[in-house]
Amino acid sequence: MKYMLIMRATDEAYAAMGAVDMNEMLETIGRFNDELIRAGVLLAAEGLEDPADGVVIDYSTDPPVVTDGPYGETKELFGGYYILSVASKEEAVEWAKRLPAGGPGFKTEIRRVPEIGEFPQDNVWIQKERAWREATGQL
Repeated sequence: MKYMLIMRATDEAYAAMGAVDMNEMLETIGRFNDELIRAGVLLAAEGLEDPADGVVIDYSTDPPVVTDGPYGETKELFGGYYILSVASKEEAVEWAKRLPAGGPGFKTEIRRVPEIGEFPQDNVWIQKERAWREATGQL
């Protein structure tokens, strides 16, 4: 099963992280990533740029409204993610507990990522996606 570990933090936690030496942070995260790789569970991992460089698209109007960052409410920003292939939610939780980016203001949300085989296989759109995944080596 695939699980996404979504790393979130408050503005204050991100500000505090700015004081951490980049090489030290890369070393710490790199060691954790290496553990995931050696365990054979890491499928993807990415961090995100500063939310001030992003945009939000609000679909409550037609046409949708695009707003530049930083966002109005930034209590907990989505800062990056891991996608793991593990046997259970409990295993995903155990890996998340070991994430080195922690402390006050940091949280990790864990959500299962449904696989294409869980959807109706006779649906034309699922068939098209399956064909695309096969053609791009993702299946």
